[in-house]
Amino acid sequence: MGFKCGIVGLPNVGKSTLFNALTQTAAAQAANYPFCTIEPNVGEVAVPEPRLDALAKVAGSKEIVPARMNFVDIAGLVEGASQGEGLGNKFLANIRETDAIIYVLRCFDNDDITHVRGVVDPVADFEVVETELMLADLESLEKRKAGVIKKANSGDKDAKAQVALIDLALAELTEGRPARHAKVPADDQRAWQMLQLLTSKPVLFVANVDEASSATGNAYSKRVEERAKLEGAGCVVFSAQIESELALLDGDDRAEYLASLGLTEPGLTRLIRAGYELLGLQTYFTVGPKEARAWTIKKGWTAPRAAGVIHGDFEKGFIRAETIAFPDYVACNGEVGAKDAGKMRSEGKEYIVQDGDVMLFRFNV
Repeated sequence: MGFKCGIVGLPNVGKSTLFNALTQTAAAQAANYPFCTIEPNVGEVAVPEPRLDALAKVAGSKEIVPARMNFVDIAGLVEGASQGEGLGNKFLANIRETDAIIYVLRCFDNDDITHVRGVVDPVADFEVVETELMLADLESLEKRKAGVIKKANSGDKDAKAQVALIDLALAELTEGRPARHAKVPADDQRAWQMLQLLTSKPVLFVANVDEASSATGNAYSKRVEERAKLEGAGCVVFSAQIESELALLDGDDRAEYLASLGLTEPGLTRLIRAGYELLGLQTYFTVGPKEARAWTIKKGWTAPRAAGVIHGDFEKGFIRAETIAFPDYVACNGEVGAKDAGKMRSEGKEYIVQDGDVMLFRFNV
């Protein structure tokens, strides 16, 4: 399990530059004109995980397989997108398939890069894009409501529950608030997600600053951070231009370049960490001489459900999970040492997997 983030924003805010940097490809054309991205670009990037390297070293694993994260670069939205302006609904539909939305907001001045609205104002940019997403949600709900009401009137219990959720979403949207602000009962969360509302998804703000502001931020990014707090959203400040340059470096050169900028880690690492926190994700590991692999799961998952990420049969036939905490695995120099030291635990079906657990599943199908 990984997760998919849609990268959205107005044209010329640095979305495609960010996408190229994150995926270390040139799949998305970055150019100084609106709508240079004419198809949604999907890129897959390895999740930085130093613990995985340490585990592989201890176990002598021949291969290291990190968890993966998907980014979807959506073409620049403009005011009126929900009504077909610019490239309109074609790209709004692509956002529905993502787990979270990254708002890329321009927080730099550059006379050589045109701003579609003629002025740099990241908070106003966010409001324009989110308004278009809310309008698209309103249109979607209003179109489907009549059909759902008809089913509900015929006695369909699921349809009745769906009408209630549609009304809940409409109550927020008609007041100018995104659907994620609705208070949805825990039992209705799955049905709520099935509505596929654009504004019900968790959001992460990326304040795209100039190189000189990469370590400290600037007045623009401070405004973005303040708005993120009001929205209950995460916020990451970094320079997409720096990330694109880092993508061309490796090893000592990367570390030296980061240090020269007053940074301790790439923006990608901070972005993924913020994404994991936003979506309540964590990592467990499987380790052996053949490979060391990281697996992404939701916090609070039981051992059988975590095993199901590897293969459905692991979950169906789950017997137990032999589990070692990451620090114990490394300190005891591997599985045998951890077992001898009493650090290996045999966990059953009710065990809640912890971040960093090294696991070996026993199952029978």
